Amino acid sequence: MTTASLTSTSTAPTKRQVWTRTRGLLFVIVILIAAGITMAALRSGAQHGRLDPRSADQYGSRAVAELLKGHGVDTRVVTTLDEATSAAGPDSTLLVTAPDLLTERQQRTLRTATADSGGRAVLLSAGPFSLATLAPGVRSESPVSVSARTPQCSFPAARSAGNADLGGERYSTDKPGADRCYLSDGLPTLLRFDNPGKGDTVLLGSPDILFNDRLDEHGNASLALQLLGSRTHLVWYLPSLGDTSAAQDTDGDTSSTFLELIPSGWLWGTLQLALAAVLAAIWRARRLGPLVTERLPVAIRASESTEGRARLYRKVNARDRAAAALRSATRTRIAPLLGVPPVEANSPEALLPAISAHLPTGERDLMGLLFGPAPADDTALIRLADQLDALEREVRTS
Repeated sequence: MTTASLTSTSTAPTKRQVWTRTRGLLFVIVILIAAGITMAALRSGAQHGRLDPRSADQYGSRAVAELLKGHGVDTRVVTTLDEATSAAGPDSTLLVTAPDLLTERQQRTLRTATADSGGRAVLLSAGPFSLATLAPGVRSESPVSVSARTPQCSFPAARSAGNADLGGERYSTDKPGADRCYLSDGLPTLLRFDNPGKGDTVLLGSPDILFNDRLDEHGNASLALQLLGSRTHLVWYLPSLGDTSAAQDTDGDTSSTFLELIPSGWLWGTLQLALAAVLAAIWRARRLGPLVTERLPVAIRASESTEGRARLYRKVNARDRAAAALRSATRTRIAPLLGVPPVEANSPEALLPAISAHLPTGERDLMGLLFGPAPADDTALIRLADQLDALEREVRTS
């Protein structure tokens, strides 16, 4: 019977089974971690000091700073909003290297400080997140790859420089008199517009003309010199995570939400990971089609099949199914011995009178024994199995 398997077979997985089930997942995690560390190590050197006028790295901007110095332009590097706004003035050019990294409050403060300064503001790769505040009336279109482009405009700085490496963000505006240069499909990647009596604003779709490794190509140096050297002072603003203004609201309280301090790229990456997780879940839960009956390659002993089934019942606490299987098997076996047709073996009206006529019932509850409810616990299930065994033996030996 199944009572032995119900009482003595352990269903807890062994250490070997746990390792077999999890080693694939652990292997994938190790590969991902190793790949992340490798990519970070390979890119850390190339990205160090990006757009920093003090850096001689590939993506640094020391070369353009030296070029400006040779033409009498003083370059001052600032990393906080307070330094950037206090340095703005009619004789200054403010270069903002990452406008989209600024919070909305920082953008409003910067706009207020530069709108009436009379100087020039140069925004690199400004996207939808910053344009509405820093350049009202300008819209961002789909970006394009960086390549050598011709000026195609009347802006003197662009015409003098000639071809330059531009691309990235593209812009559109209804502002009258705006200079639209270095077009891509009719949309400028360099946009300049005047604020009469208040200075001008230049939008560069990409920062490539300022990189050390590209400054000597085409007219990049000439364009950079004319855009950044129109005033005697250049304020080079590198937004920093250490700037306390990023965590302050309009009243100066540090109550900005955590999401406001996270660049938009991280949010997009999180959405991609969530989508990948959903697709993985769907892949793992896919239907494998209908069951197909196949001949077993080897014969399986009935005791092994019984033990396996009992183990499954115990794993899910299916005492109702186990009790139903025990009662059904007992009724099926004793019905022929009592002269009851097999088709009526599960009918109390046919089976119980036959048992009563064949055996002295005494105080035994045959209805509860053969057709009763499911046992409340494992002890009751074992007691039921013993009582069914005893009943079957009585029928056979009487």
